[in-house]
Amino acid sequence: MTQHHEKLAHYFLDGDEEKALTYIEDRLLNHPRLYLYEDIITPAMYYIGELWENNEISVADEHLATAICDFVLSKIDAEATYIRGDHQKSFKAILFGVEKEQHYIGLKMVADSFKEQGWRVRYLGPDLGMEHSLTQIHRYKPHVIGVSAALSYRLPTLKKLVQKFCSLEWKPLIMIGGRMARKFDLKEFESDQVIIIKDLNHLNKWFMDGRAGVVNETS
Repeated sequence: MTQHHEKLAHYFLDGDEEKALTYIEDRLLNHPRLYLYEDIITPAMYYIGELWENNEISVADEHLATAICDFVLSKIDAEATYIRGDHQKSFKAILFGVEKEQHYIGLKMVADSFKEQGWRVRYLGPDLGMEHSLTQIHRYKPHVIGVSAALSYRLPTLKKLVQKFCSLEWKPLIMIGGRMARKFDLKEFESDQVIIIKDLNHLNKWFMDGRAGVVNETS
């Protein structure tokens, strides 16, 4: 990792949304969004997490940094949406964090990656219970259901969700992601209908391989 992520992290911690946004927009002039997300923003947030774990910053500091990062992501997503316009594919995705899961920055970057590929996306945010997620899923009938979790003790909840989603009649593809997917071996979850996405580079490879194009269309 370079020092870029630390510089951005300190803009987040200082609550300086203007400098953070300018810094990101400057990087976007010469780099693809995937590089920005995977090599600068994600390491910046991990760096902030390490500072918190080492008691070098407070919970309030970490929350402020997350809020500024959220603002920046929303801003660049809005700008990209304006450029993309309404020319979207018929593919649909629903993305959310499991119940009691508070981490969501990575999930927002995944949502934006789907949008960049022309997908219609419903981003439902973190901490969503099974019944609430099922209500939206039955209404929207997505081709992909993306579920995110960071901590290992979310595994029992994740297992219940996967079992429930795999029984849906139109057989959507289930994607499991989040920090837990990076840190733990989740092969027990994998099947023809369930894949583990370890990071944004992995997701981009899925797009590039054309696997998104073979997802069955739903009505």
